[in-house]
Amino acid sequence: MSPSIISEAASPSTAVSQQVSRSFWYAVRRRLMRDPTTIGCSAILLMIAVAAILAPLITSHDPFATSIAKRLLPPGSQGHLLGTDELGRDLLTRIVYGGRMSLFMGFTPVVLATGIGGFLGIVAGYAGGGLNMTIMRLIDVFYAFPSVLLAVAISGVLGAGLANSLVALTLVFIPPIARVAESVTTQVRAQDFVEAARATGASTFRIVVTHVLSNVVGPILIFASSLISVSIVLGSGLSFLGLGVVPPEAEWGLMLNTLRQSIYVAPVNAVLPGVMIFVTSMCANLISDGLRSAMDVKV
Repeated sequence: MSPSIISEAASPSTAVSQQVSRSFWYAVRRRLMRDPTTIGCSAILLMIAVAAILAPLITSHDPFATSIAKRLLPPGSQGHLLGTDELGRDLLTRIVYGGRMSLFMGFTPVVLATGIGGFLGIVAGYAGGGLNMTIMRLIDVFYAFPSVLLAVAISGVLGAGLANSLVALTLVFIPPIARVAESVTTQVRAQDFVEAARATGASTFRIVVTHVLSNVVGPILIFASSLISVSIVLGSGLSFLGLGVVPPEAEWGLMLNTLRQSIYVAPVNAVLPGVMIFVTSMCANLISDGLRSAMDVKV
């Protein structure tokens, strides 16, 4: 049988596969819209992101302007809704502007690690053999260290700063994403529709893009979304330890560090950045759980 005849015979199955894929994503979207927890957390996270982006329109205070006479004012003080910090800077302004750095450090490393780790995992899973062994053994080296310790060690070697923190967090997240991508790709590679695509004479690139990628992107994105909350906490932790964002930048972890000495004098002021870290990371985690539940559907 010629390849053209095989291709014509295989085309109905391809159409059925595409129809099943559309039905699957429709079911996922429908279940997400019916999940009040996911919708609520998404709304909160969206409001935090919008507030951070539109910070100059929300507050008129300068996030870097200090005033010793106004230091550690309690929440509700005139002109300072959430009070001031240890240098007299408006806390609401610092928290809103700090959301830019914290969210940037939460999402950017995960996005970069998903691209790099996903590529390595898909290549290793589809190629198999020696290439798979080489890539995955190199990935396993990073598993010898806990993620927190590895992030601190890399940041300590590279030095403090936003760019170095992003590099450290990205390197921490690449191994687990690559492992998930490799595992899923290995399973998909053995499916009948991949063998059918090979029989029609489809190139490796076309098989990976058309058949493999469409089936592995979901699990990879679900796992990557669960790392956003971890990235927010780790990024804030690095700043708290002096290995992340440097003063006088506004960042929630750094604000916790500078306010910790005021915990007994102004406890509410001192815990506000921590509350933002908790709320943001918890919302990201619940959204990830909702996405995982929504994708556990059968069509």
